[in-house]
Amino acid sequence: MTSLTKTVGVWPTLVYLNGQAALQFLTDGLGFELVASYPGAAEGSVAHAELTWPAGGGVMVSSTDAQSEPNEFTLLADQAQSVYLVHDDPDALIGRAIGAGAIVVRGLQDSDYGSRGFTVRDPEGNLWSIGTYAGE
Repeated sequence: MTSLTKTVGVWPTLVYLNGQAALQFLTDGLGFELVASYPGAAEGSVAHAELTWPAGGGVMVSSTDAQSEPNEFTLLADQAQSVYLVHDDPDALIGRAIGAGAIVVRGLQDSDYGSRGFTVRDPEGNLWSIGTYAGE
């Protein structure tokens, strides 16, 4: 028997003012699984966290106070970022996201390219689009 392993080569990196709150939102609200988290310089900060997505891939998260001095990545916390997630049942996920503090930007809808999905803004302003479109 041969086992096939596929390496995920894209990991969006998001920087939050409150890394712990972001981890809570991403796991409770969107359904990511936290697989690693390392503390930063400030108490309660996140130097590096990895979260996997059930359909494959994942994101990396840190907080602005993870380093003793700001760097080029900490500036990202001041800019809204956007990530698309593939999900088989976005209808079932939207309520969970709202319950965790997400604000609906685009409600559930069907697209002309065959996807069904929605977009929410997380508590720090980042956009999360969730839909059934998995690429060609």
